[in-house]
Amino acid sequence: MRNTSGVRATMPEGRTAKSRRFDVTTIVASAATARRHVIDADGERLELPNVLAEVMYRAAELLAEGRPVTVLPDEGMLSTQAAADILNVSRQYLVRLVDAGALAAEKVGSHRRLRATDVAAFKADREAKRASALDRLTSLSEELGGYELETKRR
Repeated sequence: MRNTSGVRATMPEGRTAKSRRFDVTTIVASAATARRHVIDADGERLELPNVLAEVMYRAAELLAEGRPVTVLPDEGMLSTQAAADILNVSRQYLVRLVDAGALAAEKVGSHRRLRATDVAAFKADREAKRASALDRLTSLSEELGGYELETKRR
């Protein structure tokens, strides 16, 4: 089994949202062309498969929104530290999740390895639960009048 690290990227600081949108609009507009190419460091023109071009366009959209992007192979195996970085938790907390059975892992020698697809599914599930809890909290607060403005008498 191989340990495959993902590629992580973020948008450079100092870019305005307007310029980000323009850049992404330009990139996405160029997606309408039938053939997509990149030029490598040696100046050689390489044709991009449609699947790769779509991944690049989606990554550009997310970066333009100011969100970090991580690209992982589906069959890739991650170290506990790499998985923890993706989930934005400590390595020790991730190990506890694995030990509790909340996240599947395989032992390779004395090390644990996690499938990238399992980590992505866990992250999506956690985000869905978080969004649901926030919606419930907002509803309760609205029912109890937590968003009503009151003027205090002095």
